[in-house]
Amino acid sequence: MAFHFHGFVRGINISEIHGNHAWTLEDHLDPGFIAEFARAHEEAGFERVLIGAFSTGADGWAIGQHVMASTQRLSAMIAHRPGFVAPTVAARKALTLDQLSGGRTSLNIVTGGSDADMAKDGDWTTKEERYRRTDEYLTILRQMWERTEPFDHEGEFYRVAGAYSELRPTGPGSIPIFFGGASGSAVPVAAKHADVYMLFGEPLAAVEQRLAEVRAVTPPGRDPEFCVSFRPIVAETDALAWERAHAYLERIVAARGGQAVAASTRPGSHGADRLRAFASEQELFDTCLWMPIAAATGAGGNTTCLVGSPETVAQAIMGYYDIGVRHVLIRGFEPLEDVRQWGQALIPLVQAEVARREA
Repeated sequence: MAFHFHGFVRGINISEIHGNHAWTLEDHLDPGFIAEFARAHEEAGFERVLIGAFSTGADGWAIGQHVMASTQRLSAMIAHRPGFVAPTVAARKALTLDQLSGGRTSLNIVTGGSDADMAKDGDWTTKEERYRRTDEYLTILRQMWERTEPFDHEGEFYRVAGAYSELRPTGPGSIPIFFGGASGSAVPVAAKHADVYMLFGEPLAAVEQRLAEVRAVTPPGRDPEFCVSFRPIVAETDALAWERAHAYLERIVAARGGQAVAASTRPGSHGADRLRAFASEQELFDTCLWMPIAAATGAGGNTTCLVGSPETVAQAIMGYYDIGVRHVLIRGFEPLEDVRQWGQALIPLVQAEVARREA
């Protein structure tokens, strides 16, 4: 069974270590950098890159098209918030991009977010309502991709008559759906619809428990795969990697006036709440899963770090492989430079070990 590396593309070469301006430039785009960044991921051995969804940011569909036009094999995982575009329209948008890219399109379904962030786009539904809507949305989306005859649907949120698409997915089955969510409302919906269930980088025992919980509510006939997200901090030796990690933490805290982000001031998700809880317990889990940067940033996004030499981090990733994870999503604090380093020193080690074990 293959092991898949996924990355993350943003519009400019910055991260949390570059100061507060990093969070005021989400809508700033450098087309040349995006193309270079995408090609670096492709050359490093990544399968696809996530393009995030932000209420103040650029359109992910357009960025995804630019990414795939700039590469030969790299796929785009476009973060999509159900509810702002009709499911029939979103289905045709995805099919069009899938056809134009030669089958390199996938969707990352982002349901929750914070109420404040959703309200910026005029969505005043509760999180529970959003997950019910997502369930119905993805049911229609799948039918648009898979059914060969027009269909009707009447539900709580959507009513369509004679819905149909002339386009078909390029590959077998449907366009891949990646879906995360740690709350009680999220898990059954994700288990019902996800091809790949996404989790933040939690300790091994916690991830193993999460996998069991998802599988327990997965409908018969479905077998979703799992993806865990990390921020690797890699250097030639473990000691040098830890020096780099502590230097990054100092820069992040300094950029915030010497204060960590309080949980109450950081809009988040249940997944982020879980990361903050782990960070409050201890700094280091397993061999090299390091939590202080998650604590310092309020655990927004994937902010838990794997720290060490390429060999140390590769073995840590293999620990997740051993419990059933077949995908990792990684992004760096020096985004472009880290991708190139991982392509030379980290990804080949992991893939070689996976091939050895599967042989």
